[in-house]
Amino acid sequence: MIFHVVTIFPDFFDGILRNGVLGKAISAGAIQVRIHNLRDWAPGVHKVVDDRPFGGGEGMLMKCQPLFEAVESIWPERGGNRRAVLLSAQGPLFTQEHARKLVQLDELLLICGRYEGVDERVAEHLADEELSIGDFVLSGGELAAALVMDAVGRLVPGVVGNRESTIQESFRVDEESGRTLLDCPQYTRPAEFRGWKVPETLLGGNHAEIRKWRREASWNKTARNRPDLIERTSKESVP
Repeated sequence: MIFHVVTIFPDFFDGILRNGVLGKAISAGAIQVRIHNLRDWAPGVHKVVDDRPFGGGEGMLMKCQPLFEAVESIWPERGGNRRAVLLSAQGPLFTQEHARKLVQLDELLLICGRYEGVDERVAEHLADEELSIGDFVLSGGELAAALVMDAVGRLVPGVVGNRESTIQESFRVDEESGRTLLDCPQYTRPAEFRGWKVPETLLGGNHAEIRKWRREASWNKTARNRPDLIERTSKESVP
């Protein structure tokens, strides 16, 4: 899989792409990440990529011309199994389900916004969709791009050593109910620490009982920490 990132801060990604899962995946050839400096498509000596918004208002907006020319240069022809995403606080919330869909692409292009936002024509006519990583505002889309690449990249076959671990984790879909659940509580040695003991079921070796305990614990933790997940997927299942 190939990731493209269009940004005015290409150096931002240096450390991220050398370390962790993404670094290993790049070294192994499982994924490619191509960072594109937006200023390469900005006109003039100063390579300006922003301007004042029409109608007045605070701050500056990223201009549409450099962004259109950048994407059109990276992909002279649109189509195929690829998708351009504008990272924006105004987009739908990026979820694990989004990651599972995006990993099926051959190429994913991430547009990093800056300043007060991006000319709306980019969202309407250039990007295939907008995505937000949360209900908060960042100073730019670079952090969001790194998060999306990590979430999607780790799902690429061969990136994570144990493929099963990308299935049995938080935001998995419970097979019996169809609800999205958090992962169950996990423990490791020692079996007792400062008087806090690991649940006896996990120590007994009865795999059927362990599976039952984990499912119940997953439900309980989701209901306690993220009841919105259960409510949301319950509504989505109603015909």
